[in-house]
Amino acid sequence: MSQNFAPKIVTANHLVEGDVIYLTENGDWSRNHSDAEFITDEARAAIRLGFAEAQQERVVGAYLADAKLGPNGPAPIHFREDFRSRGPSNYQHGKQSEQTNV
Repeated sequence: MSQNFAPKIVTANHLVEGDVIYLTENGDWSRNHSDAEFITDEARAAIRLGFAEAQQERVVGAYLADAKLGPNGPAPIHFREDFRSRGPSNYQHGKQSEQTNV
């Protein structure tokens, strides 16, 4: 592992629905950031990204995002990823429509 490698997750957008999704350890996709596979090895990160990019019938725009380990699993580091994890800014759609205290 490279000394400069920061832990990552694989994220993308669902091809049909457009939702932000995260690659889990078992190879499924989840809409919850905390379900993402927390990757600490640079070689594994490259393999998992390749796995995601090969799923062109399901996802678009797969990339590696920096993450930290939080109390419930991987948590975003950068504000962009934090924003993406919360869903659209229009409260009547996506993840935010399911929240009652928004």
